[in-house]
Amino acid sequence: VYKRQILMFKRRTREDAERLEGELLAPGATRSIESRGREQFEEPDPYRTAFERDRDRILHSKAFRRLKHKTQVFIDPAGDHFVTRLTHTLQVTQIGRSIATFLSLNEPLTEAICLGHDVGHAPFGHTGEDALTDYVDSEWLHSQQGLRIFRTLEPINLTWEVLDGIRAHSWKIDPPPATPEGMVCRFADRIAYLTHDVLDAVRAGIIAEDDLPAAALDRFGEPGSPWIAAMIEAVIEESIVTGLVAMQEDCLEVMNELRDFMFTRVYLRPETEAHKRHVFTVIHALVDYFLANPTEIPDTYRNRDDTDLNQVIDYVAGMTDRYALREYEALTGGG
Repeated sequence: VYKRQILMFKRRTREDAERLEGELLAPGATRSIESRGREQFEEPDPYRTAFERDRDRILHSKAFRRLKHKTQVFIDPAGDHFVTRLTHTLQVTQIGRSIATFLSLNEPLTEAICLGHDVGHAPFGHTGEDALTDYVDSEWLHSQQGLRIFRTLEPINLTWEVLDGIRAHSWKIDPPPATPEGMVCRFADRIAYLTHDVLDAVRAGIIAEDDLPAAALDRFGEPGSPWIAAMIEAVIEESIVTGLVAMQEDCLEVMNELRDFMFTRVYLRPETEAHKRHVFTVIHALVDYFLANPTEIPDTYRNRDDTDLNQVIDYVAGMTDRYALREYEALTGGG
């Protein structure tokens, strides 16, 4: 006879979680009780730490949901298994959380940064970002747009540490992240995109596994999970030795060689030029149209205290690939 088991639970409060952070995290980890806080004061949540609260807010944001229809490398691919900006973000988050766990860093903070790191991406990946740069005085950066989304367009009052990690998740941004958890996101992002972009390029027939640098196969093994495991281990081992979030030098050299290979053979291959020209045409047509017709921008993107140009860029940058293409076809009659 089945006997129903009565479970005994224990309520975990925010204070309990903060106490455990103090006891269990590494000395250099970021503790939520030591956060620099939010731009607008809020009463603490009874159950969640400040960083757990941020993670949940990002996960439920509209900007996060739009990532499912934004390009990673291949635009609107025919196959079901190609990586999108959303699946890339989830993979970055898993890798980042694994590294944070093994180094006794703050896992919810790492997760929040990783979940939010790419929300500012324009449609059509980095090519869309390049197209928007034509309208601004300096380089248009998706990292800065991510901050603008969470501060202005969809303000969710994130903590300083999460915003700082989003700001500096890209390796070309200086100064680097102020927290070790932000540095973890930098490595997790590169580990994720190199691994899945290689698999997608093989799947698309652009390269064969035999084309990959021999050093990558020798150091990391078979493309896929073994690569991720090897790179994570290289970060853990070097970080333990140096006391900083870092990667073993031999692994870093191979990773950089692999990145150069991917830029030459996949990201910047001559066959992509026609696609890039089309992306520039689409983005420029949309920006130019809405600059001439700013009243057609939806109210959710209208900040009447801001310039028309910023409002237009906010709107176009927030579009998914398919929405941008649909809007462009409506403007041009499908041309």
